[in-house]
Amino acid sequence: MLYRLSELFPFAPWSVFRYVTFRSAGAAVTALLLSMLLGPRLIAWLSDLKFRQDYRPKDVKEGQTDSSAAAADTAKRGTPTMGGILIVLALDLSVLLWAQWNPLVLLTALTTIVLAGLGFYDDWLKVTKQDAEGARSRVKLCTQFLLAAFIAVYLWRLPSTTALVSEIQVPFLKAPLLVGLPILGGLLTVFTIVGSSNAVNLTDGMDGLAIGCTLICTLVFLVMTYIAGNAVFAKYLLVPHVTGASELTVVCAALIGACLGFLWFNCHPAEVFMGDTGSLAIGGLLGLMAVLIHQPFVLFIAGGVFVAEAVSVMLQVGWFKITKRKYGQGRRIFLMSPLHHHFRKKGLAESKIVARFYIVAILCAVVALSTLKVR
Repeated sequence: MLYRLSELFPFAPWSVFRYVTFRSAGAAVTALLLSMLLGPRLIAWLSDLKFRQDYRPKDVKEGQTDSSAAAADTAKRGTPTMGGILIVLALDLSVLLWAQWNPLVLLTALTTIVLAGLGFYDDWLKVTKQDAEGARSRVKLCTQFLLAAFIAVYLWRLPSTTALVSEIQVPFLKAPLLVGLPILGGLLTVFTIVGSSNAVNLTDGMDGLAIGCTLICTLVFLVMTYIAGNAVFAKYLLVPHVTGASELTVVCAALIGACLGFLWFNCHPAEVFMGDTGSLAIGGLLGLMAVLIHQPFVLFIAGGVFVAEAVSVMLQVGWFKITKRKYGQGRRIFLMSPLHHHFRKKGLAESKIVARFYIVAILCAVVALSTLKVR
């Protein structure tokens, strides 16, 4: 919106809105202020509607944890959920105000809204039925796969973005690893978006954990989207140049501001949980960002915490099923999954676990940024 004003009035002070850096800063501040302003009102509204987590979480059901962990989770019952509404609202309003809309930005808006709607439906079932199961896994996965498949086909059919799907770009290499493989690239696109969405969802199990790690990971893509959208920087650093990707920097900045604002209320002890409304949306958005700048594998590095959380669940479930079939009784690799609950069962305080995961996330972010020069 403000960019259009700068085109109508191409003179000071409106001309400043033509700079991506200025609009990114504006988007971050706007999203932060919106979150801080609307946060208390949203929390009160959710409480009045009784959108609270009074059900027993999945990870404290029979056979998955002990009474001590269950007692820790019991203390969180009654905390309002669906706080992801705040993140999505602050993000979308900021992007609407500060970004120059192009196909890439429209895809981020579509992804955020669809996955937030899916998460809202899941949270709605949980709070109305007071059951941690929520929507069926089949429904959630089908929706995520259909959305990701649509994005993959759209990018492949759009002439300016065909290479994002037909070429496979790998970190630390100057040139694409594989070329002319749209089916493989499409599968990678789908896997990145769906996997990221669910990985962030699995990480959302402690106060401030998922939102803080998302904030750190988004900082990486703030830098990488700016470079990918700048032809000079992209050529110098030997990374793919994507036309219009600079506007994704505004989206990343808005997400950073929204994350900071939500973290204000979600840090321990949390006043509100983001729920699947937030975790599915921001996870999918991170995956899409990686795809749109032709760096899906960088997400696996920058989002190392999310990857570890998702892998811990897959290993735990897979090993449990294998050993149950073989020995008649399931066995576990971890004391509890996802991974952050394993450390909680080992006796670490929740705040210490979250802080240490932040440290790991920062290290992963540094390694991800190093791929810009190590080629």
